[in-house]
Amino acid sequence: MTVWLEREPSPSAAGRVFCLPHAGCGTGVFGAWPQERNSVEFLPVELPGRLSRFDDPMPDTFQDLADAMITGLWPYLDVPFALFGHCWSAYAAYEVAVRLERAGRPPARLFVSSQLAPQDGPVGRMLTMSDAELRAELEESIREQGNTPHPELVAIYLRILRADVEVSRRYLVPDPVRLACPITAIGWSEDAEVRPEEMKGWAGCGDTAFLVFPGRHHRFQDAPAELLETLQSGLRGE
Repeated sequence: MTVWLEREPSPSAAGRVFCLPHAGCGTGVFGAWPQERNSVEFLPVELPGRLSRFDDPMPDTFQDLADAMITGLWPYLDVPFALFGHCWSAYAAYEVAVRLERAGRPPARLFVSSQLAPQDGPVGRMLTMSDAELRAELEESIREQGNTPHPELVAIYLRILRADVEVSRRYLVPDPVRLACPITAIGWSEDAEVRPEEMKGWAGCGDTAFLVFPGRHHRFQDAPAELLETLQSGLRGE
């Protein structure tokens, strides 16, 4: 069992979707998701520096993160698979796809949600936030989930979030690799962070289908049926 996955993949799965959490978060953001749907399993990827991997340092770049991730996930790429990245992690998913194509084991599809194309970034209000501002952002997010911020936990997640923000700040890709695998770029109708029309640049990274689902920036966490159906499409031999 690899440290990159919170559970052992099923040997009988017809397909797999590797789901990458966004900045400052762990696999808990996929807590409402089913483990499997119509023989396709959804596998949250545990990134360094969080939850069970608190002591593992986050790599300095998305490229280095992708290299490490591929090493950990390689044994489980034996069935048709896709990658899903939301916001910050869309870039990590893209870099994983680039490297897997070079290695001769491409994903069936790359799914990116709520993120500009690599050549159009990095952007986002967190890039200019101080630690105090990021701490306030974390505390507000915790309260929105109905919980009370605990100072020690907030300090831990502030460290994670700051490391992720710095990785994003360093990500400058003016001429992205064009993928052979298809891309689906998913926007959300009420997203105040990244508007769906701002995602058009993904067409420069490969053949891209654009979808807009109802909801706000973090609607994906609720596992909406239309999203799950889209992610598993093409992985059931259909």
